[in-house]
Amino acid sequence: MTGVKINHFRIHKILLLALGVWPLQQSNFTRFQFIFLSSILTAHVIFQCTVFISQKCTTDLIIKVLSSVVFFTMFMIKYYMFYVNINGMKDLLERLLHVCNELKDENEIAIINKYGCYGVRYTISLLVAFCSISLVIFALFWPDVLNIILSINESRSHHLIIMTEYFIDQQKYFYFIFLHTIAALIIGATAMVAIGTMFITYLQLVCGMFKIASYRIKRAMSNNILQNMNQLKYIFIYKGLICAVNIHRQAMNLSTVLMFNIETMMLCLTISAVLSVSFNLFRVNLSELFQVMSFKENVEELLLPFLFTCSPILYMFLANYNGQIVTNYNEHIFITVYNVKWYIAPLCIQKMVLFLLQRSSKNFNLNVGGLFNGSLENFATLIKASVSYFTVIYSTQG
Repeated sequence: MTGVKINHFRIHKILLLALGVWPLQQSNFTRFQFIFLSSILTAHVIFQCTVFISQKCTTDLIIKVLSSVVFFTMFMIKYYMFYVNINGMKDLLERLLHVCNELKDENEIAIINKYGCYGVRYTISLLVAFCSISLVIFALFWPDVLNIILSINESRSHHLIIMTEYFIDQQKYFYFIFLHTIAALIIGATAMVAIGTMFITYLQLVCGMFKIASYRIKRAMSNNILQNMNQLKYIFIYKGLICAVNIHRQAMNLSTVLMFNIETMMLCLTISAVLSVSFNLFRVNLSELFQVMSFKENVEELLLPFLFTCSPILYMFLANYNGQIVTNYNEHIFITVYNVKWYIAPLCIQKMVLFLLQRSSKNFNLNVGGLFNGSLENFATLIKASVSYFTVIYSTQG
């Protein structure tokens, strides 16, 4: 697929090629990339869990380890499940780009490019946020990085704020462990941002298709067309409404098939995100906030759980917000049908419009596994669930 519309995915192409999971370009080398990088990420999660083997399990230890394990599990789910569904994603991208490249009307091309640019802006904004968070995390490790750069020979006790157990001398091999942690963070966060923003851009282009459907209805039922009807105008209206219904059905189909391909991923990610928020909220509970902030050296003990809390919340918000946008754009099509002057059209045209209005009685939502729909209401429900689980965990400490 070489159409100009692929430019909307150019940033995703660079990032996903680096991860070995760009759907439109798979080879033996990219498969090796995926195996190598995913092994680094998986190994880090395993070595976090092995802490339970080497240390006595207490409630505080379990919460501290699980708060980071669940967060890194989100990275693994996104990375692995996207790779498992890579052929389906390739087919969806090709179908989407084919629809975009079939557009001939200049106004329709402008609409799809506009929504593609929205997707690019989302991508750039989240990349900037990702880089900012990376700088904050890097600042937490700065003393150890500075120690490496300056080659300080004096003995010094090191510790990582993410607990791991490699069954080796942690002090002697600290910098190898440190490098593994940083690599796992970069790989996982890049996968999360790149794959997530690709889905957002995809849905933005689908919203552009819904907008084109509304545009085609308005153009077909404009006042100039409805006045002084003749045979040519009949044909124009029929074709206009048929084209509007066609691209509307394509948009719904592309959305439905996308959710079918990724519903297992989204369900697992949602569960992991809720648990991550709950566990990390426990680590940043208000009763210890001022105590932690009063010691400069312990700020890192608050900052990382805070980032591990905010990131899943941001993920859940964006996922549900984009689901809400798709629902709103679908509803806007039927608002457009209501607002055009269909009542002054000939009876045969009114019958066609009636079929469009009947379709509006059925809501269209991005459904995940038949359990919940992508919407702002669902986002509020997930946040309530996270806080409820946090409350349960916190009450057991009393």
